[in-house]
Amino acid sequence: MSALLDLIRAEIAASGPMRVDRYMALCLSHPQHGYYMTRDPLGARGDFITAPEISQMFGELIGLWLVDLWQRAGAAPFHLVELGPGRGTLMADALRAAGGAPGFAQAVRVHFVEISPALRIEQAARVPQATHHDSIETLPDDAPLFVIANEFFDALPVRHWLLRPGAPEGLSERLIDVDGDRLVWQPAQVPAGTVIVEQCPAAEAVAQDLAARIAAQGGALLAIDYGYDRPGVGSTLQALARHAHVDPLEQPGEADLTAHVNFRALGAALGRGGLTRHGPVSQGQFLRALGLDVRAATLVRANADATESIMAAMRRLSEPDQMGELFKVLAATAPSMPTPAGFA
Repeated sequence: MSALLDLIRAEIAASGPMRVDRYMALCLSHPQHGYYMTRDPLGARGDFITAPEISQMFGELIGLWLVDLWQRAGAAPFHLVELGPGRGTLMADALRAAGGAPGFAQAVRVHFVEISPALRIEQAARVPQATHHDSIETLPDDAPLFVIANEFFDALPVRHWLLRPGAPEGLSERLIDVDGDRLVWQPAQVPAGTVIVEQCPAAEAVAQDLAARIAAQGGALLAIDYGYDRPGVGSTLQALARHAHVDPLEQPGEADLTAHVNFRALGAALGRGGLTRHGPVSQGQFLRALGLDVRAATLVRANADATESIMAAMRRLSEPDQMGELFKVLAATAPSMPTPAGFA
């Protein structure tokens, strides 16, 4: 048994069955034993890979998206914020692509919101000028905020509710309990006629808080994640270890826990905060609108020996049967901002 499992079992023994969001928070961000606090989870030797690690094209196109919006909004000094920036690869690629725009390097101040000590080291090596923050609360308020959130909201804790249409008791919460040395769901089986309703109050709270700040300061937010934009039911909670799906209740703190992002709820929270929403659109549609095919062709001309790997990366990022359809892109802008590229 892991040290974190012992702590979870002790908390359940003392306080009763545990909510799913509490479990996720402990597994991912416990100060000593949390998944993100103890390792670099990315890459072939880790547990998963994200779009910026697949190809430089991803970050470069986001950098050009940013330059275009920044220029059309007046090219004023601004703060560029990335939430959960992984190894810093996306930001490094984006800044390299954007750096040629007149005045951009002088106008931008880079900020990372990151809790992982291991990943902060990686980020500092790639983007040494970035200022680190533990939360959005300490972000500056003296200039527009341009916020990038790539695979950030999927890691925020969710709650599971059991809904039985027509039942007088209405909603009840699905919890996590202990059976011997194991963690188990309570109830173990969802009763017939009952559905799981998944909600992420943490994502909506972060989105609304950020939106209120952007509405006041100016700027925009770009969220890219896997998820859905139509109401649905059922659990999307999943765990990944060594690039394979595992039981979310096994080995807490040793596997990545995520859930699909409800883009409808996320967009509504951004709207409540005072922003204008754009999208969501599929990742494939968004990247192709920004010139993914042209960028891939340019890289092929510069390095013909890498043609196969470049084209494979382009397909992985954009094809519907890979990341192109499951991943969605949502933007939200301050009321005075123009419509961002990719959302015409």
